[in-house]
Amino acid sequence: MLEDLTFKSLGVANYHETLELMKSHIKKEDFDNEIWLLEHPPIFTLGTAADKNHILNPKDIPVVQSDRGGEVTYHGPGQLIIYFLLDVKKLDFGPKKLVSIIQNFVKDLLASISIDCNFVEGAPGVYVDKKKIASIGLRISNGKSYHGASLNFDMDLSPFKQINPCGYKGLEVTQIKDLNKDISKLQLEKLVIDLLRKIF
Repeated sequence: MLEDLTFKSLGVANYHETLELMKSHIKKEDFDNEIWLLEHPPIFTLGTAADKNHILNPKDIPVVQSDRGGEVTYHGPGQLIIYFLLDVKKLDFGPKKLVSIIQNFVKDLLASISIDCNFVEGAPGVYVDKKKIASIGLRISNGKSYHGASLNFDMDLSPFKQINPCGYKGLEVTQIKDLNKDISKLQLEKLVIDLLRKIF
């Protein structure tokens, strides 16, 4: 368990600035384990394995090359993003273990608000009836993790139609508000923090 784990709620944060902040954070001599909760303004991000052809029509949404694992995804207001800045070497977590822990955390989180979900072999993330509700993309550098998971909460899902989400043609997406209208963003963030405190 991590004794020095801090949670930070950053509100709506610019993608480029957040990426630079993560990179500088994991290089700190006095590194602290932190989990950041935030939203990004509309942006398409390409993971290190991404094929640009999966961006069908970006329209006026910016496209950025990221250094996380995975394919193309969309971030926008109303999506809860959780970035895991953790000393995975100290935790003795490999990349697969960390992805598995995050997937199971999202599953438990959704179960706590009465949403049944599942995983798809070979396609990291969390699904509800074959529709993706959460994406996972991580990077590990010098024993520290950064990037994390994005969970669709209450957002405009239409930009997902402008891409092949996570590299899958015609993959549909869903969100919490369409499955449980009673949960507020504040309640969701509190559930996230309570659950993650138990895990780490």
